[in-house]
Amino acid sequence: MPNLKEQVAAALSKITMPGTGKDIVAAGAVSDIYEKDGKVMLSISVPADKASRFEPIRAAAEAAVKSVPGVVKATVALTAEVAPGSTPPKAAASHDHGHGHSHAMPAKNGIPGVKSIIAVASGKGGVGKSTTAVNFALALAARGLKVGILDADIYGPSVPRLMGLSGDKPEVNEDRTLVPLENYGLKVMSIGFLVDEETPMIWRAPMAVSALTQMLRESAWGELDVLVVDMPPGTGDVQLTMAQQVPLTGAVIVSTPQDLALLDARRGVAMFQKVEVPVLGIVENMAYFICPNCGTHHDIFGHGGAAQEARRIGVPFLGEVPLEMKIRETSDAGLPVVATEPNGPHAESYLAIAGRVLDTLAGKPERAAPRIVIE
Repeated sequence: MPNLKEQVAAALSKITMPGTGKDIVAAGAVSDIYEKDGKVMLSISVPADKASRFEPIRAAAEAAVKSVPGVVKATVALTAEVAPGSTPPKAAASHDHGHGHSHAMPAKNGIPGVKSIIAVASGKGGVGKSTTAVNFALALAARGLKVGILDADIYGPSVPRLMGLSGDKPEVNEDRTLVPLENYGLKVMSIGFLVDEETPMIWRAPMAVSALTQMLRESAWGELDVLVVDMPPGTGDVQLTMAQQVPLTGAVIVSTPQDLALLDARRGVAMFQKVEVPVLGIVENMAYFICPNCGTHHDIFGHGGAAQEARRIGVPFLGEVPLEMKIRETSDAGLPVVATEPNGPHAESYLAIAGRVLDTLAGKPERAAPRIVIE
């Protein structure tokens, strides 16, 4: 008996690729089909200059996949190659309803039950953004808020490991909606729950955006005061889609002190400002190191660069977090420091940062940024 992927391919082979006389599978338009626990994702490559005409094909393909027995969720995205120097098509922002015209998709629709959405972003990878996002979310929860966290880093999801949920899988409820997993009082959703930890996500941008949109809008978040979104590093399609289509309350930028990281952080700030998303402030991660043996203070990556940059561009400086072995160890073990050592000095740093963000949202005067010194 054919496996589920083969059944999906057979269903797709009944859909004709316009202008080729072949079905979309034989025409080579269908990407590798990803399937896990009945959840199917794939993309269809179409000519960029004709992308708007292929929405009915995408919809038909998605319906065909959903009709296959054993499929509980289907996501089909269009991928359009754009030649260098050409203008990208506007099809991604509209759907043709078969009446000779198209209607723009509603922009920035909220998530039912979610009061505020805060993005945690960075201009580059390797600055501890995900660790900061998890501990920031836990710090908000420690202040009595109902909090969820969405791992939007499609290509490098790390929230499952950081939250001690590696290997766990979300269920699908009676409404065919994903049920976020829970740990440490947070609701958690990540593409890492749907793929094996070592599986590379070799997806084009439309596929990644489609998967993110599904996790964001088709998860049973319930009632949340804050949804923290751990963004991918950089300023690419996923970040831009989130900024343009999701009503973000604001963004927190994570950087390390050195000039190279600050240069990238500056780009992240500029992107959010261009799409009119408030920048709630900058966090300086790995700000300094205290030798556990001799107690000597070392500024391994420099020090104070993020605070200076925040002053220069006129956004709040939220505080600094040291380069500390305890934070690394607890993160790797799925035991985030704010949850497992809430009264310790490292948790205090994240709690203070969360407090400053809440003060900014409430319009209160800025408090002095926290500095944690380990003696």
